[in-house]
Amino acid sequence: MRFPSPKRARGVSLIEMMIALAIGTFLILGLARVFSASRTAYQLSEGVSRVQENGRFAIDFIQRDLRMVGHMGCVNDQAHLQNVGALLNRVPAGTAGANSGVNFPLGIQAYEAAKTSATTMNLGTAANTWTPALPGALAALNPAPSPGSDVLQLRFLASEGAAIQAVVVSGTTSTITVAPGRWDALTQDGVVNPTMFGIADCSFVDLFLPSSTNAATRTVTVNAALDRYTPQPAGQTMLYRLESLVYYVAPNASGQRSLWRARALASGFYGPAEELVEGIESLQLQLGLDRNTGTMPAESPSGYVGTFVLPSAMATTEPASRSVGAVRLGVLASSPDRSASGQAPLGRSVLGVRFTPADATDTRYRFGYESTIAMRNRLYGN
Repeated sequence: MRFPSPKRARGVSLIEMMIALAIGTFLILGLARVFSASRTAYQLSEGVSRVQENGRFAIDFIQRDLRMVGHMGCVNDQAHLQNVGALLNRVPAGTAGANSGVNFPLGIQAYEAAKTSATTMNLGTAANTWTPALPGALAALNPAPSPGSDVLQLRFLASEGAAIQAVVVSGTTSTITVAPGRWDALTQDGVVNPTMFGIADCSFVDLFLPSSTNAATRTVTVNAALDRYTPQPAGQTMLYRLESLVYYVAPNASGQRSLWRARALASGFYGPAEELVEGIESLQLQLGLDRNTGTMPAESPSGYVGTFVLPSAMATTEPASRSVGAVRLGVLASSPDRSASGQAPLGRSVLGVRFTPADATDTRYRFGYESTIAMRNRLYGN
């Protein structure tokens, strides 16, 4: 039997082992560095994508309804004659103050959030106050946990109406019958049981709360004599659902700020709010006024926007509301998760307001989006 020579049984020396460990450690550190860089790039890319998506959706949601302001059938609220005092400030029972959710002479209202300073807003230290002060119907939606965001109210006739087949007046009661197959036009956007209506032709509009509705017979009954619509011109008189919406920012179930929307009820309160877009930290508004704002309604609007003002500078009157011909809209969007984005220390700017996060170590990606929306129903005075 032969045994291996001791000289041929040599192993790895300590120096060789240390060199191998050093090389292996270097490779592992390199891989970890590549993984960390890839993870950071992915977080930033994901944050940018989510912010772009959320900002675009928020602007789209709001501007779609903003463009409907002033819609009162085939002509706008600047040119229409309408029943005086209709649905004027239906203050909810048990609340104080004016300007409830149902106040249709005012087609658009905005409330400016108090800033940390004249041009800056810290999302953690902003005051829970608005100018003008929020009415009870809006305060009940509890936007206060998210200070630093303006609030927007919009009121108009829905985009699609139902052609009227007949209007029967009996004393002080009128029964409106909708054409066959058209009742669905009054229940779009998830509104199963509409509670506020407007009947309009191309010269007049009546806004009212019905005493009863019957989808099966396609009828709406109102305690008012609508004689001006009898005999009803074929294809001209329409029945619309009244829309009264509010857009605001508030925390969602996870505590992150989101854009919310709520519809007003006939009582003056708002119904259940719906979360539209997460990651929206602030809504900023500027209102563009018609050149003839000082002389409305004595003088017809020119259809040209002369100046933009902050909501706090707007008068809460019907002529002032009808003089709004455009809105500058800005939203501050943030990524849902930390993105290691290395935000600029001065923060992001939206419509001249510079925002800084509540936490200096917050690395969520943020970006501001702005858009100017024309009130298409009020262009050139219709």
